[in-house]
Order: sequence, then C-alpha cells, then structure tokens
Amino acid sequence: MKLSVIIPAHNEGEHLQDCLNAFASQTHKPDELILVDDNSTDNTFKIATEFAKKNPWVKVLQRKSTNAHNPGKKVVDTFNFGLKHVSDYDLIGKFDADIILPSNYFDVMLNHFQSNWKLGMCSGLLYVRKESNWIYENISDKNHIRGPIKLYHKACFKKIGGLRPGVGWDTVDELLAKYHGFETITVKSLEVKHLRPTGHGYTTQKRQSKGEALYKMRYGIVLAKLAALKMAWQAGNPWLYHQVIVGYLKAFFKQQQRYVSRDEGAFIRKYRWNGILKKVSAS
Repeated sequence: MKLSVIIPAHNEGEHLQDCLNAFASQTHKPDELILVDDNSTDNTFKIATEFAKKNPWVKVLQRKSTNAHNPGKKVVDTFNFGLKHVSDYDLIGKFDADIILPSNYFDVMLNHFQSNWKLGMCSGLLYVRKESNWIYENISDKNHIRGPIKLYHKACFKKIGGLRPGVGWDTVDELLAKYHGFETITVKSLEVKHLRPTGHGYTTQKRQSKGEALYKMRYGIVLAKLAALKMAWQAGNPWLYHQVIVGYLKAFFKQQQRYVSRDEGAFIRKYRWNGILKKVSAS
C-alpha cells in the first residue's frame, strides 16, 4: 500500500527536526512526505529543506496565505495545498509538525489497514510531558482519532469528501466515516509524543469556534450543551462552556453553512445519543 503524508507547518522550528527524525527512523517509511510551510517567519523552511536534501522521499512546499488567525481553516487549506502535489496513494496522512512517532508506527498502521478492508481511519494515541513522565493527553475519548495523527484509507477519504475547512474538521471526518460504513480504530499501544499540548495559545475566538463547529455538524442545542460541558470539564475551565455555547448561538443566528447534510446530521445525533446512553447504562 502506497503511503503519503502531508504536514502543514507554521513556525514549527522548535520541534520540527525531532519530528522529521522520527519519520526517518520508521521501520516502514512513508513513500512520500510533503511538508507545506505556511507563512512561517522562523527557521521552519530551512530545517525542512535541509532535511529533504538528505531524504529524497521528502518534498517541501511553501504556501502564501493571509496572516489572519483562522482556526481549523488555515490548517485544512494548507493540507489541501499539499494534497494537490501528492502522488498516487492508498493511505493519506495529515500529521502535525510537533509530534514524535514510535519507530514502528507505520508498520502497525499498514498491518491494520491490510487486515481489515472496512477500516477507514487509524491512529495511535497522543501523550504529553508532565514533569519527567509522558501521560495520555486526556482531552478526548481514547477511541477518537486526533487531528495531529490522522491516517485515512483512500476510499474513506474520498467518500467523506476530504476535510472540512474549519474547527471541528477532525471530528466530523470520523463521524462521516462511520456514516459511510467505515470502521475507525485507535491502537492503544502506539504512544505518540505531542510536544506542544492542545490548547496552547487558545483564544476566545477559537473556543467559540468549537461551538460553531457543533452547529455545523447539526448536533442540536441539547447535544451541543452536553458536548460543551464535557469540553469544560476536560479542560478544567468552566468558562469554556459559556464560550462554546455563545459560538453555537452565533452560528445559529447567522445560519452558517453546515458541514453535513440533513441525513448525515440525523446519523450524527443518533450516534452521539447512543454513545451517551451506553455510558449512562454502564455507570
């Protein structure tokens, strides 16, 4: 199976070398890695180009975009810029530039995809440093495939229509995969080091955009409130609940364009409610 990886990068000089070294140390390297430098003002492009000189399977591109902070959309737009330059592939990955993969990561991924024809998405789990230890980054369920380590089968990626350009892209993709009958798996034994924890530099706008994403995924206000409560609890920030709901209501009154169709939205709501009921009955 041909494996292509795209890394959108903006000012990632601090961690990029370690990240790329981990890709080079894989027991099964990607057939190609495309790093897209999006308006970096640090040494991101220099590190990437020096690395590419020694590794012919790596390609470095530069993308010019606005300096405006646009959560979700900028990273997806940068990924899509790289996607235009990708070779033929069976598996396509969207990875971040601040991670360190275990050396057998892609070997394990390939085994899972080759042994399960219904598998649409697969990943390991993200861990963050706490003092001298690496602990699970507990901001989502361990069955959720996180944004920094997304790997899709081509059939699944095409069926879901690629990535949605906005916050929530890394949730709606998984829900749409399930809607179309694909399975998604996280491999608990694969611990990926996340060098810059999620939420670093979060602004009020970005928190409100989470509520906007819930609206675009057609959660409905009750599910949105439950999701906002969960986010606030996991983040240890009660104010986050208010900001998420404000974002949802703003999107509602503006009647923003949805990420999914009515049928897809109905599936998503049913899937989420079933998950909630299972947890309640198990407790």
